[in-house]
Amino acid sequence: MERWEEGLAALGRKTEYHTAYAPQALETFANRHPDNDYRVCFRCPEFTSLCPVTGQPDFATLQIDYIPDLRMVESKSLKLYLFSFRNHGAFHEDCVNLIMKDLIRVMDPKYIEVTGFFTPRGGISLHPFCNYGRPGTKYESWAEQRLARYPAHHA
Repeated sequence: MERWEEGLAALGRKTEYHTAYAPQALETFANRHPDNDYRVCFRCPEFTSLCPVTGQPDFATLQIDYIPDLRMVESKSLKLYLFSFRNHGAFHEDCVNLIMKDLIRVMDPKYIEVTGFFTPRGGISLHPFCNYGRPGTKYESWAEQRLARYPAHHA
């Protein structure tokens, strides 16, 4: 087993899907280039959650973009984690904030942003955006600037 595989339970094994919100599905591995600033972007075009009021499904493309530090999220575990929202009742804004906070907890990235491009419901589409920059670093001001400049019409 290579060093970067240590502690990964989902990768290379039979896929077992969670039927309820499962932050414990998230797994990380060591960043091989912690001295470099670079971005990792996940585009997840099949995100589904449930409206907490009606129980109807909500569909979205999620974009997760981060600058790693020492740990990185493993993509299969991220897929399983996102799948766990399929039976989870949460408003669109709650989904993106919860996802961001769970990823911060497991990775402690330098910077992260999560955007949800939800399909229209009742003629209205919602695109919630949240971000975080590590406090006391240049990434904190990056997050503030990015949030201030985030276009309301972002599509």
